[in-house]
Amino acid sequence: MSMRSNMKTVRISIIGFGYVGAGLAEVIRRKRADLVSTYGLDVRIVGIADLNGIFIDEQGLDEAELLKLRTGAKDWERPGGMTTLELIKELDYEVMVETTHTDVTSGQPGLTHITTALESGRHVVTSNKGPLALEYSRLTDLAAAQGCALKYEATVGGAMPLISLIRDNLAGNGVLSIQGILNGTCNYILTRMAEEGLPYEHVLKEAQELGYAEADPSSDVKGLDTAVKLVILANSVFGMNATYRDVEVTGITAITPDALKLADDAGYVIKLIGEVSREGCLKARPRLVPKDDPLNVGGTLNVATIKTDLAGDITVIGKGAGPIEAASAILADIISIYR
Repeated sequence: MSMRSNMKTVRISIIGFGYVGAGLAEVIRRKRADLVSTYGLDVRIVGIADLNGIFIDEQGLDEAELLKLRTGAKDWERPGGMTTLELIKELDYEVMVETTHTDVTSGQPGLTHITTALESGRHVVTSNKGPLALEYSRLTDLAAAQGCALKYEATVGGAMPLISLIRDNLAGNGVLSIQGILNGTCNYILTRMAEEGLPYEHVLKEAQELGYAEADPSSDVKGLDTAVKLVILANSVFGMNATYRDVEVTGITAITPDALKLADDAGYVIKLIGEVSREGCLKARPRLVPKDDPLNVGGTLNVATIKTDLAGDITVIGKGAGPIEAASAILADIISIYR
């Protein structure tokens, strides 16, 4: 029997229409036929809110118009002076996707967006690490109390299916620890420094020119981004109720070409490794990794090794960043709500 006879319309709002939000609109456009034929889902974007303005259409925003919005060929509107919070509360839809910028000190504006959506009885899918790193248990308790899903696969490892792999495919296993490279910017910098013998400042500038590093790269290179992702794993996998202040963090800014050369001569590479364990270990720091270890991946790749009591070690490698990669994780989360 075709799933089409059992079609479900899923209306979503996207809050934050930067790289990831726009990437999701593109992914939904590309996958529309598959969503219908494979999952029986007619996914419609009915609202978009951004600092620039708001677009709403309860029948589903036109894909050609969305494309114009992404490319800057269409100006933003703000119907009736509507605010983002009004859209979240008042629009008729089922799933809010929150893709605004991460702020790990306040969690805002994402924290208010997510809380408002859950209080309004909407499912939430997010790529925003800040709210989960600060208020994980409050948000998950609120979602449970409201009977809503709160999904966040895209917050850790981009396209790598890490959280869902542990929850679904490794169900029944006791997870002992997770360790890996969770920041592509740092991995790119260390890989280039090791391959070319170049100093840190030179490679950082190159990474910025290529768009792998932000104009202000401190969150990445000081290890904070890795720490925040570890906190989400600590809370969601190990039930720790940690915040990023609980992580022991050392970044990569002090690593020299000489240190990388010494490691290389001894059969190692230096990588920024995040580690979280059942015993409460929470560390993000440069570590010596044997060259033949699965954690030795190059460029902007992310990798994680999950140590389990039954299945042994499982290693996942994937793209940790990129709008389409992050959007793939968000789309998987939306589908999982209705599976």
